[in-house]
Amino acid sequence: MKQEFTITVYTENQVGLLNRIAIMFSRRKINIESLNVSPSEAEGIHRFTIVINEFEDVVRKLCRQIEKQVEVLKAYYNTNEEIVWQELALYKVPTDQIAEKVKVERLLRKYGARAVVIRKDYTVFETTGQREETEALINALAPYGLIEFVRSARVAIIKSSNGFHEKLKEFEEREPGEEVIENEFLDKQQEVFSM
Repeated sequence: MKQEFTITVYTENQVGLLNRIAIMFSRRKINIESLNVSPSEAEGIHRFTIVINEFEDVVRKLCRQIEKQVEVLKAYYNTNEEIVWQELALYKVPTDQIAEKVKVERLLRKYGARAVVIRKDYTVFETTGQREETEALINALAPYGLIEFVRSARVAIIKSSNGFHEKLKEFEEREPGEEVIENEFLDKQQEVFSM
């Protein structure tokens, strides 16, 4: 049975990598529900968070395929029970409608929202939560003339993870890189040209 999986991919920050990873999904006719790319806790390493609905064996094979990309360090997949995740949502509504018909303070408290912009013509509310929570506020605001709505991609933390930087340290201890050998000739050339 298909279910929702969150794929976490740790990569070097290289131009074109996002496109190559996206092509892997499109070739398999897998729709990406959510995609977020951001720096990770390890310097110079980026983190892709990709949400899809698929069979587990397909997701497992897909992660192995993603890991074959040179710039990819590791790809994990998790169910919603194995991660802590949130999304950010913004809601734009007419200020006069909200001020006249809704107790704004009660609305903010009930949905954990806060006003981020208040103008004569519109007010923008912001909230974070899981999809069901952000959609509940859409339903609450719809009767008052919801002008615009946008939700961010998922951000997720793997519950059982100690952080990718720890994995990198373990890898370096097991397979240390070669020492860099200084080239004295090149150093002397650089000194000559810098004078």
